[in-house]
Amino acid sequence: MWGLRGSVEVLSDVSHRLLNTVTFHGIKVQGIRVGGAEIPDHKRLVVSLQSIFGIGRGRARQILSQLNIENKLTSELTGLELMSLREYVSSSYFTGEDLRRLVIADINKMKGLKCYKGIRHEDKLPCRGQRTKTNSRTAKKGQNVVTERHRAPRNEDKLPGRGQRIKINSWFSIDPYRDI
Repeated sequence: MWGLRGSVEVLSDVSHRLLNTVTFHGIKVQGIRVGGAEIPDHKRLVVSLQSIFGIGRGRARQILSQLNIENKLTSELTGLELMSLREYVSSSYFTGEDLRRLVIADINKMKGLKCYKGIRHEDKLPCRGQRTKTNSRTAKKGQNVVTERHRAPRNEDKLPGRGQRIKINSWFSIDPYRDI
């Protein structure tokens, strides 16, 4: 029984090594997919786990301590460590597209409630109390676009409306609708 488990581990290591060297239509595969993202092979685990959306430095260290995996190069992971890492990340945390969907849903919920943060999100302004008089240039970028107004062409032959006067020069004007 133990020999079978060892052979499965050896097979997964062999397949991992083959994947590192195989090219698909000119694209070389260099990395392992964990949590819906591809983590780089040539970096240590703490750094490479941070390439997954939703996992930062602290959470990467926490994951490694929970699984009792030392901080080694990603390419040196055994098959069992890789499988346990995949299962733990996918079952314990929201990562990648799931996390993005949740954040967008929360923002839309705030917009629908018309709370302060929702209104600030709609106006594309900072919503965490930052000052906006002098800073937040990136938040305001593209909002101050001045469009040129379209004006009706001037018609010199047209008479003015009622109550308006025709100006002949700076000191003399005529009201065309007044009875003489």
